[in-house]
Amino acid sequence: MARPVTVVTGGSRGIGAAVCGRLAVDGHDLVVGYVRDAEAAERVAGGVREAGGRAVVVRVDTSDEAAVERLFEVAETRLGAVTGLVNNAAVTGPLGRLADADTADLRRVVDVNLVGALLCARRAAQLMSARGSGVIVNVSSAAATLGSPGEYVHYAATKAALDALTVGLSKELGPDGIRVNGVAPGLVDTEMHAAMGDPGRPDRIAPSIPLRRPGRAEEIAAAVAWLMSAEASYTTGAVLRVAGGR
Repeated sequence: MARPVTVVTGGSRGIGAAVCGRLAVDGHDLVVGYVRDAEAAERVAGGVREAGGRAVVVRVDTSDEAAVERLFEVAETRLGAVTGLVNNAAVTGPLGRLADADTADLRRVVDVNLVGALLCARRAAQLMSARGSGVIVNVSSAAATLGSPGEYVHYAATKAALDALTVGLSKELGPDGIRVNGVAPGLVDTEMHAAMGDPGRPDRIAPSIPLRRPGRAEEIAAAVAWLMSAEASYTTGAVLRVAGGR
């Protein structure tokens, strides 16, 4: 049987990198989408190849329609028909109250987290519907229901919108044989916290989590991998919370 071909946006680091590694072990060929760190993306691709899969690295700003079109064009040209999409690319902007947020930061968060996810999901839907099968997993956040006051309400709002996309698109594409689900991570120990200006955040927040620790990227990847697998063949429209009890 042909190996699944899965596009992972934001695949060069954190959860996205872990997803690529896990899916490679599960038998997928991967398109590693990244926006800045080409070396990190190549390292992820190298890990995919070591696991026996094929890998292509593509620079893509998911908020750019032309870049998204190219992402899927390269995927189909280099690896074959795209069978899966993991909508993982996201940004938070600096931590802080919404009242203090810069408008440019707000727009960037919406453009990447929501518009980018919509553009990728639309292109995947176009390709998959014509073939009668496919799987989309949207990487959401526990912030979608917690709201993240004082930290990034705007980010939480985009993730709540992503959950609505998951539910609506699953109903729209179900008759076409396409499953659409989401994974909502809680606090995960990745470099994202340093990027938004608070590298000590995982340790500080851990005591408020019922399991008393931050999650690991590999734990989120395991949930994504299950939703991508045949074991989840009757699961669609679900948002699987992987948040340590929060």
